[in-house]
Amino acid sequence: MKHLKSYLFTLLWIGMIATSQSQTKEYDLCIYGGTSAGVVAAYTASKAGKSVILVDPGQMLGGLTSGGLGQTDIGNKYVVRGLALDFYRKIGKHYGGFEQWIFEPKVAEGLFKQYMENCKAEMHHGQLLLDVEKSGTEITLVRFQPVDGPEKPAMAVKAKVYMDCTYEGDLFAAAGVSYHVGREANSVYGETINGVQLMKGHQFPDGVDPYVERGNPASGLLWGIRDGKLQPDGTGDKKVQAYNFRIALTNVPENRIPITEPDNYNPSRYELLRRQKEIQPWKALADVFIWSLMPNGKTDINNRNGFSTDMIGENWDYPEADYKRRQEIIKAHEDYTKGLLYFVGNDSSVPEFIRKQMKEWGYPKDEYVDNGHWSPQLYIREARRMVGELVMTQHHCQGREVVDDEVGWAAYTMDSHNCDRLVVNGMVKNEGNVEVGGFPPFPISYRSIVPKWEEVTNLLVPVCLSASHIAFGSIRMEPVFMVLAQSAAVAACLAIDERIPVQQVDVNSIKAELATNPKADGRQPDILISSTDRDAVHFTGTWNQSIRKGYGSTYVEANSEDGVSTARFVASDLKPGCYNVYTYFPKTAESASQFRYTLARGGQVLEKTLDLSEIEIKGQTSSTWVSLGELHVSAVGNETFVELSTKGADGIVAANAVLFVPADDEKTK
Repeated sequence: MKHLKSYLFTLLWIGMIATSQSQTKEYDLCIYGGTSAGVVAAYTASKAGKSVILVDPGQMLGGLTSGGLGQTDIGNKYVVRGLALDFYRKIGKHYGGFEQWIFEPKVAEGLFKQYMENCKAEMHHGQLLLDVEKSGTEITLVRFQPVDGPEKPAMAVKAKVYMDCTYEGDLFAAAGVSYHVGREANSVYGETINGVQLMKGHQFPDGVDPYVERGNPASGLLWGIRDGKLQPDGTGDKKVQAYNFRIALTNVPENRIPITEPDNYNPSRYELLRRQKEIQPWKALADVFIWSLMPNGKTDINNRNGFSTDMIGENWDYPEADYKRRQEIIKAHEDYTKGLLYFVGNDSSVPEFIRKQMKEWGYPKDEYVDNGHWSPQLYIREARRMVGELVMTQHHCQGREVVDDEVGWAAYTMDSHNCDRLVVNGMVKNEGNVEVGGFPPFPISYRSIVPKWEEVTNLLVPVCLSASHIAFGSIRMEPVFMVLAQSAAVAACLAIDERIPVQQVDVNSIKAELATNPKADGRQPDILISSTDRDAVHFTGTWNQSIRKGYGSTYVEANSEDGVSTARFVASDLKPGCYNVYTYFPKTAESASQFRYTLARGGQVLEKTLDLSEIEIKGQTSSTWVSLGELHVSAVGNETFVELSTKGADGIVAANAVLFVPADDEKTK
């Protein structure tokens, strides 16, 4: 908190000096944070005819989505809708497919730039929040200062509605909104996996000595270990789950820059890794890194096991720190991470075959060309979290509480990286890792993205939303942030048009706008028919509900050994036009390699065989949309359906969902 007070005092002092020099600009909507959410919100509101300004301290659009996280965390594709889905389809088109969830950073950044170029929203890079003025519960003015020169004139922005799309929550904090940093005790919301948790995930094996001189506590602790006592499970604290960089490397020689000794390199910082590998000998680079391959010979590298890219415990004061201190923390993470890569490729304690593997990789010449080929975006997994009108908790994730004012969905495992590293029973242990899943997609409340009525009435917060630490661990995925940001932008437009507080916006009106205009620019919506829609899907034969993951909460499947079964998905009142038709394929070991299906329109019936033997599923999920072909609808009312059948199948056939995508899907108005 002392950092926050110092930061706000400094901002106020600078702001008072700059006020006389600043020029006030007026807009309908002011967005702080050029993250993926910020871009989606700006595009949505601008396409709705609102004047929009998007302000960011950095120089790169897209936040973590363009900052290295090319291996998209999804959970279930059902939750990815609207412009978020449009983004991943544009990624797919770039690589010659339909939708794609793994990609190069530069491709993502290029698409975010396209969104901004295709709307009238203003973009201002390199602008740091100075201060916020309020009248009662309404924000009346926000001032920004150029990052590269505090002596330069400030930029004052007066807007009808404001939106905080930062990973840190700086705008809502400066506006006096309640928030939490760290982990609540389990007792606060009646949870079971919040607070202190000593679990097996991303953990050291037993027997790793924590002391500089092995067996001698008087010699002091190795670097990276905190001198402290483990608290009981469920205890709340201010500790923040570890940050890291999602690392883009390449093994393409002509595009590769060698990994050399970085600034402030100190091999003693990696002594814990040496000791870990004495007990768990090296087998591959994947022992220490999640080494996900991206297109064109690149990577998205993430943390793995006890010692890796997470810089545990070195980020605790980041959420409330001032800009200078944050830059120091970011630089420390960069030095540590580059040092780890260099250590693995060069230290004599690492087996030669591992060093050789490491040296096949280097920094990509064509990525982050304005930042030394290194991502400027640290993975801020969690910082401030607003305490708003409703707090999402573990109970919402696991379905014990269900909201009915949803403006988005989440489906990822309740996930927390480690928060601490300390000595337990004479051994080094990580603490805080949680990975608990096994639940279907769940709705996210509109009340969780708006502040309390008595605090601010013209602010929306779709990123650092109101959620407990462990619930935020499920929600905090980039596609979900984009979905929530689009909903927030629609809510902002409604609040502006109706001249009402954001808390008073009718959620049904938000849902209606998203249903009729999901891509924000007037393009025709997809037509999705799920197997759970019993009015639109007609079954014959034997179909059983599957307990495996598909699209949405459930689906059905039939075994060809039980005879011929059919599932007919009827699309009523399709508008005339051309559609690309897909069926969802949740691949399992028992899935049929082929089966028969029928496409029918206007009395014309086409029976075809779907070959699934060559379908490649990339990314985190084990399922994908598979093309059934193109369908032309000439008139409203023509009978149109897709029928899936076990006829000709050699295993399990899934009837999960059928999708009709208008041919204009890739056209931006």
